[in-house]
Amino acid sequence: MRLGINLATHPYQDPREFWMRWGLGIGVLAVLTLALIGWTARSWTEAGKDRHYIAELQDKIAKRDQERAEAQAFLDMVSNRSTRDQSQFLNGLIRRKAFSWTRVFEDLEQVMPPNLHVVSLRPEFNDQNEMQLEMRLAGDNRLAAVELVHHMEGSKHFQGAQLVQETGSSDTGTGVTATVVSTYIPDDSIGSAK
Repeated sequence: MRLGINLATHPYQDPREFWMRWGLGIGVLAVLTLALIGWTARSWTEAGKDRHYIAELQDKIAKRDQERAEAQAFLDMVSNRSTRDQSQFLNGLIRRKAFSWTRVFEDLEQVMPPNLHVVSLRPEFNDQNEMQLEMRLAGDNRLAAVELVHHMEGSKHFQGAQLVQETGSSDTGTGVTATVVSTYIPDDSIGSAK
């Protein structure tokens, strides 16, 4: 038997040398690919559990919304309107009575810069039933009002602080009057939210 091998057109290749060089790399890539596939499968099953939990929570929220709508419809009936209005009025009075001026000023004292003072303070409830404080402040310059807003942002009692209005100029020596609006959260609300 005669073999016709032409090394000029078909050079000799040693498959053993190829597998010695590249086999380890291919093996490592195969193991890494399998590990990534396993990690992806495990993550997918965990995500499925999370999706199931979210669906349960959404069902509970839908049931609570339905109960709330039914209760609101019951309160909106003509025969129940006077009771509803009276209870809303009394609840509003209770909320206003529970407002502690002393606690508010103690909390303000923690964040107030030294060259700024409160001229007036007006608390009222917003649409989300949160205590909204509107403060008129007087100080030497605008930076004190900006500093107060930054301190309020870092406080656990004041959220969403905004400098909504300012008048005067420190250049003329008249000082600055500013209005700051913030949501106030007393200590007992923080404790009940935890």
